[in-house]
Amino acid sequence: MSKKSVVHLNSRKKGLFLVLTGAICWGVGGTVSQKLFQHYGIEVNWFVTVRLLIAGLLLLTVQYFRPKRSQILDIWRNKATAFQLIIFGLFGMLAVQYTYMASIQHGNSAVATLLQYLSPVMIMLYLIWRKQAVLGSKDLISISLALGGCYLLLTNGSISQLSVPFIAIIWGLLSGVSAAFYTLYAAKLIRQFDSLVIVGWAMIIGGTALSFIHPPWKFEFTSVPLEAYGYLIFTIVFGTMIAFWFYVESLQSLSAKETSLLGSAEPLAAVATTVIWLQEPFGLFQWLGTACIVTLVILMQMYKEKQEAPLDHPA
Repeated sequence: MSKKSVVHLNSRKKGLFLVLTGAICWGVGGTVSQKLFQHYGIEVNWFVTVRLLIAGLLLLTVQYFRPKRSQILDIWRNKATAFQLIIFGLFGMLAVQYTYMASIQHGNSAVATLLQYLSPVMIMLYLIWRKQAVLGSKDLISISLALGGCYLLLTNGSISQLSVPFIAIIWGLLSGVSAAFYTLYAAKLIRQFDSLVIVGWAMIIGGTALSFIHPPWKFEFTSVPLEAYGYLIFTIVFGTMIAFWFYVESLQSLSAKETSLLGSAEPLAAVATTVIWLQEPFGLFQWLGTACIVTLVILMQMYKEKQEAPLDHPA
């Protein structure tokens, strides 16, 4: 084996490690957030505010030590891109983060993550409605998997009973809609600036806006045990900053399609940790629904000829 082949193999192994680690951190981060909400009484408004502000600052700090650090300020020098960034921060980043966390708070991480993963179908339906795409047999398969997966996931096979509260389903579906907007709206910005710049600033914009509703300093810091702060640090550093950073870095040695497919480990990690660690009940039909949605994500990535990335993991 040539030296060039060895370098390529090592680079690929590094990419596989990064994307899988990032996806698992994202999925586990949602489950840890659920524990903070439901076991320690952490308020979702305060949590999302702090999570966005700190993670955004950390991502911009990482960007500062990368070759294109000048982009951190360059993005604000053009009025058009500055306006787009503000819209993305408020209606993309803040919306998708808040709705996702609200769904977790009222339900659980597994269902919230899987509902958010319906965003590719929502994008497909939007493009068909705008007549930018034509409904084909592959689309019908995707829609069938989405509807069937949702039905099994949310009812566990019983029409008369939902597996999670109705409000959690509403927030989860809104999270999927927000994720679809997040992906579509970011396309122009991602062609001009590094992902870390866009996402870092978007998080800060969203966190700053939410600070007017729930300032981060208004919190009873002595009312929660020390271990809760450990969980909070994990969700910010590993579940947000490290997860996104590793995902972006994996694109250096893997194709965007490979990265997206391997990123499907995120909902599996969320389901596994919700069931095993938090001991949430998860029935056979819910597992079948999970399989439908994960299959849907994989198939839709295989159908796509070109991947925009790397903004596919908004949570």
